[in-house]
Amino acid sequence: MFGSMEESAMEKAKPGWLTAGSGAAARDRRIPPVRRTEARGGSRSGAGRKPKWAEYAALASVPLVMVLGNSMIVPILPDLEREMKITGLQSSLVITLFSLAAGLFIPVAGYLSDRFTRKAVILPSLAVFGAAGLLAGFAVVWDSFPLLIAARALQGLGAAGTAPITMALIGDMYRDGTESEALGLVEASNGTGKVLSPILGTLLALIAWQAPFFAFPAFCAVALAAMALWIREPESTRQPKPPVYLRYIKEIFHSKGRWLIPAFLAGAIGLFNLFGALFFLSDALEKPPLGLSGVARGGVLAIPLFGLVVTSWATGRAIRNNGRRMRLLMNVGLMLSAAAFATAVPLSGSTPALVALMTASGVGTGLLLPCLNTLITGAVDRSHRGMITSLYSSLRFFGVALGPPAFGWLAGYSRAVLFGAVTGLAAAALALVFFLVKPPEAAGDVR
Repeated sequence: MFGSMEESAMEKAKPGWLTAGSGAAARDRRIPPVRRTEARGGSRSGAGRKPKWAEYAALASVPLVMVLGNSMIVPILPDLEREMKITGLQSSLVITLFSLAAGLFIPVAGYLSDRFTRKAVILPSLAVFGAAGLLAGFAVVWDSFPLLIAARALQGLGAAGTAPITMALIGDMYRDGTESEALGLVEASNGTGKVLSPILGTLLALIAWQAPFFAFPAFCAVALAAMALWIREPESTRQPKPPVYLRYIKEIFHSKGRWLIPAFLAGAIGLFNLFGALFFLSDALEKPPLGLSGVARGGVLAIPLFGLVVTSWATGRAIRNNGRRMRLLMNVGLMLSAAAFATAVPLSGSTPALVALMTASGVGTGLLLPCLNTLITGAVDRSHRGMITSLYSSLRFFGVALGPPAFGWLAGYSRAVLFGAVTGLAAAALALVFFLVKPPEAAGDVR
């Protein structure tokens, strides 16, 4: 339990945020925080700590690898259909089963990281991720579609224990606003992966169409080595048992669900809209009169993603743990996204206008996500952070996965219907954040 002085200081620092609602303060105090054996990241005095740049590089490599593991395969799906003589539906399963397995297993990985340690989940997950990628490569060489599907599902299980758990690890390692900088960098790395993966997949396919499958394990090996050598995880004495653990998770949502659930939904909606819009833009670029494909199309799609990457990095550096700044940037970001989609209703016939508007939406999402990541990661103690960040990551994952098919379905009616619907969705996310997500002046840093 907190000592009386520490508990009093924590309550004073977070009025209304951690104690909102009748009786919530008492319920919060029944959720015992972890006891640490070393300080979190604001201090560089821990024995064995690597330089900050090395830690950041290792942490950023994990979401980058997770994105490459899925998106790098997309450009070679037509080759896969032709060479393995499979249908478009079968080739889509190569992406869908990966995403489904990852999304469903992420909360399990979150619990395991709380039960044991973050690295005890991340390192084996990276190993499984890379090994299953190699198995997928042999499956296409051996022309075995069932083995390919099994390998991709296994890759999804490995992916579940990578980037979502890294977010919780950052919350454990850093404090005093430094975690927002690291989380912003991780969000930028995620976006960078989405920029690079289609281009990298296309270039590797010039060597051999199976090459992306075999190149991926090498990326996993680099991330695994960096995490093993450059990251020292703060130790914890808590080993929560399942029944007690689940009761604490229920208490967290009872006391903080009023803002936590809207924050989850806002993040998922932001990514649903952004990546659905990128799918729509990709389809528009491929059709006449432009007819772009391969690296050229990837280069145009990189423009909105570059807006996301740069803004995420800058936002993470700027917000620290300043709650007022977070609230301002979240609302501005969602307003910018909603305005971009609304403007696209009359301008959807102009490809240059669409690229500019989707870039504005990417910038808006880059303002939103680092703030949400910092608030959610810093709102719960170490012994429950893995589950909370994993539930959030799972919703984000499904948002990214569902955006493209939903945009394709809505576009079947008309572009006006499509962008009118997503404008309403962005406005709903804005309302959730504006009315329900109100951080204190100093947000996060629960230990």
